[in-house]
Amino acid sequence: MRRAALVAGASGLVGGHLLKLLLADGRYAHVITLGRRPVATRHPQLDQRVVDMGALETLTDFPHADDVFSCLGTTLKAAGSQRAFRKVDYDYVLGLARAGQRAGARQFLLVSALGADAGSRIFYTRVKGEIEAAVRQLPYRGIQIFRPSFLMGDRPEARLAERVAIPLARAVAPLLAGPLRRYRPIHAADVARAMVKIAKEAPRGPSVFEYDGIMAAARSVVSLSP
Repeated sequence: MRRAALVAGASGLVGGHLLKLLLADGRYAHVITLGRRPVATRHPQLDQRVVDMGALETLTDFPHADDVFSCLGTTLKAAGSQRAFRKVDYDYVLGLARAGQRAGARQFLLVSALGADAGSRIFYTRVKGEIEAAVRQLPYRGIQIFRPSFLMGDRPEARLAERVAIPLARAVAPLLAGPLRRYRPIHAADVARAMVKIAKEAPRGPSVFEYDGIMAAARSVVSLSP
């Protein structure tokens, strides 16, 4: 049976790759995006919804999908304050998860971050841990959490620090072995491939995927290049 997917954050680094993969995948007959503005992609199976991301739980026509993908996220610098960061990375994500579950979704797939820990002293990783914990409380059939380390890829807005950091990350990656493998940089396209693969496998209960788990899933669908 063909499925429907809902993507929030389709204009972002991982979300852009994910959207292309879902539209190219024959298992998905319908792909819905939610965002503050439409993306440039056009496709007969694509339904773009422009919404207030802070009011997802009050939408009376929240779309049904089998799988809800959250690629929402910002940076402290882009957000401008901790409060604004938390609004995107916690409030928006939780609102999406709650609304999707009420609309009948069976699976929620979340892009989090390596080191996510609700007890962390670091604000960024603490918020990531808190949203993971909140989402785990929802009665989805499956909750898949992806924790990449440094994300590589061509961002719409090239940040100087990232242009410098990406070559360095690639050079250092082979040195990160054993327990340090989880810190290896990973391409956004590989995270997206892994999300599609795991979504179709739909393991029950909360599952967490870090570098090795993401790459194992991504390599099995390497032919689905975005």
